[in-house]
Amino acid sequence: MTTINNRNRLSYIYQTFKQSLNGEEQDYTQGSIRKAVFLLAIPMILELSLESVFAVVDMFFVGKLGKNAIATVGLTESVIMIVYSVAIGLSTAATAVVARRIGEKNPDAAAHAGAQAMVLGISVAIVISIIGVIYASEILQLMGAASDVVKEGAIFTRIMLGGSVVILLLFLINGIFRGAGDAAMAMKSLWIASLLNIILCPILIHFMGLKGAAIATVLGRSSGVAYQCWHLFKGSGLLQMKKKHFHFDGPLIRSLTTIASPATFQFIIATGSWIVLAKLVAESGGTTASAGYQIAIRNVVFFILPAWGLSNAAATLVGQNLGAKEIQRAEQSVLLAAKYNAIFMSFVTVLFVFFATPIIRIFSQEEAVVAYGARALQIIGAGYIFYGIGMVMVQALNGAGDTKTPTVINFICFWLFQIPFAYLLAKGLDLKSTGAFIAIPVAETLIALMAWYYFKKGKWKTVQV
Repeated sequence: MTTINNRNRLSYIYQTFKQSLNGEEQDYTQGSIRKAVFLLAIPMILELSLESVFAVVDMFFVGKLGKNAIATVGLTESVIMIVYSVAIGLSTAATAVVARRIGEKNPDAAAHAGAQAMVLGISVAIVISIIGVIYASEILQLMGAASDVVKEGAIFTRIMLGGSVVILLLFLINGIFRGAGDAAMAMKSLWIASLLNIILCPILIHFMGLKGAAIATVLGRSSGVAYQCWHLFKGSGLLQMKKKHFHFDGPLIRSLTTIASPATFQFIIATGSWIVLAKLVAESGGTTASAGYQIAIRNVVFFILPAWGLSNAAATLVGQNLGAKEIQRAEQSVLLAAKYNAIFMSFVTVLFVFFATPIIRIFSQEEAVVAYGARALQIIGAGYIFYGIGMVMVQALNGAGDTKTPTVINFICFWLFQIPFAYLLAKGLDLKSTGAFIAIPVAETLIALMAWYYFKKGKWKTVQV
């Protein structure tokens, strides 16, 4: 009997996994909540897992070019996180509004909302691209990069920031797909982009050096955007965008901006604090410490992006269930996603604490770089369980359209606490780069506790979008 039950369980898991990747239309406002979480989370986790793989592969090949190249990529990525912040902010607004319209069983209005989000996103990205192309060297100098790093790395920074439009569109359109519950399509588009990146990265680095890494990234992301647009305009999915959906809609643009502005600011606050910490590490430990820290951060991103998959699943389920007036189901979905994320993150904590040195050694053979990187990975990894819980809670609030509360939480925890605390430890107590490392898990734990408190208060249940 036990054998039969195990076979049935395995068969159910396999069928659920297969169903999640097929991209079939699902009604996530009915049926098993656990199945709904998995149907959305599996493609979202796989979507971001390959993005994580690319981040690590990219750093592996860049690492062969030396510590100046590593520092350039790390500092540029710290700045380009502002682009990601805008993309995530707009994506958050698109997910919330599209999910709400889908929950209300109005796919045409959902397509219109998504199209207006794209109009808004392209306008913002063009401005960022122009600034990045013109002021690439000055941006690296502002980040505290040494003169030789600026000389070697300016072209990389210029190409990466110049490609802001495709970066923003890739993540924004995936937010539209996720809001519609089409997580499989979001996964496929990012997989196309990441796979092409992984193939092109070593080839172009070999022939062009650091510049090749930037070109590979832009080309890969452009292919993902092309696939997304083909599906939106020519495909057979739930969302079918037409020319009429792109006609300027002032009230809807204002509504999206109202949600996206605090969401963008929310992530700018977070990424801005990471920029300050990267600068603090570079100042207190030099290029060697900066290189070790950037390798560690790439590995942190590698394991944290899959956790975003579960968090994004929670956001979609909240939005769609609020649209369908299924309030209790929305709350139960979030609590279940938080439980799964905490379990996953606990395994990552063990990995980082006990295997940090061999992980960092994959990317660099310089003993000083390895030592800094391993220390950063162990310290930052100690708070992973809290990262997982906090991510789900914050995304649940965002998915409901309550983007202001997480923004306030981020401002308090990052700018009023993390940055002063990092400077106190690094310079006041002379812990140098180690002080900056310690500030990260402490601040993230505080975020998780505050986000949990505001989620349980339940104000998000009454937000209208």
